[in-house]
Amino acid sequence: GHSRPPSCPTRGRPPGGALSVSSSACGAPTGACVPLVRTAGAASESRHSRAAVRRRRACRRGAMDAIKKLWKEQVDSLTMLWANKRQFAYHTLKLLMIVLAALMIWKGLMVYTNSESPVVVVLSGSMEPTFQRGDILFLDNGYDAPLKVGEIIVFKLPGRDIPIVHRIHRVYQQEDGTQQFLTKGDNNHVHDQGMYLEAGQQWLNRADILGRSRGFLPYIGMVTVLLTDYPWLKFLLIGVMGLFVLTSRE
Repeated sequence: GHSRPPSCPTRGRPPGGALSVSSSACGAPTGACVPLVRTAGAASESRHSRAAVRRRRACRRGAMDAIKKLWKEQVDSLTMLWANKRQFAYHTLKLLMIVLAALMIWKGLMVYTNSESPVVVVLSGSMEPTFQRGDILFLDNGYDAPLKVGEIIVFKLPGRDIPIVHRIHRVYQQEDGTQQFLTKGDNNHVHDQGMYLEAGQQWLNRADILGRSRGFLPYIGMVTVLLTDYPWLKFLLIGVMGLFVLTSRE
C-alpha cells in the first residue's frame, strides 16, 4: 500500500533560543512546505481572475442586450412613425428646424467674431502642454489690435483643409504697414516656414489667419477628434441622432 508522508514540522525555538528547522521529519527542509503556500496563493489569484473575467463577460452581455433592446425600440418606433405619414412629416420638419437653428447660431458667431471658424478643435499634439488634443478654442479675428509675438492664433494655408493652431514666433512689419508672421508649435522643434513654402509663400499673411485664441474648454472636442480619426463614425453619429429625433415622442 501507499504510505502517507508525515506532516511537515513547525518551526520552533529550542531552549538555547536559536531558530531550528528540522529536515528529517519530512525528508526535506521545512522550506519544502513553502510551495504549498504559494500554490494556495496562486489558486486564490486564479479564482479572482476567473471571477473578474466572468464579471467582464456579464457586463459585455448586459451592454449588448441594452443596445439590442434600444435598437429594437427605435426600429419599432420608426416603423410606426412611417405608417403615420402626418406624424412622420412633423418629426422631419422638427429635425430640419434643429439643423437650421444650429446653422443660424454658427453664422451669427461668424459675424460676431469676424472669423469663418469662430470655434475650432485642437486635433494634434503640436501645442502641448498648452493645449491638448480635443480642446475647444474660441477665436476672435478683430483687426482692432495688431497681433504680437507670443499670441496663439489659428491659420489656414492654401491647399490645406484643416486649420492649424500655433503660436506667433516672429512678426515682420512691412513698409506699407502690413504684417507677416512666422509661427511655431510649442511642442515642435522647428518653425512652420516649410509649410508656407509648400503653399507657395515665404511667410504667413494676415489674410491666412482665422483668429486669435480668446479662451478654451479642455477635452470637450474629443468627439471631433474621433470623427477625424475614424470618418465612418461621422455617418453613424448623424444617423443615430437623426433616428432619435425622428422617433422621439415629445
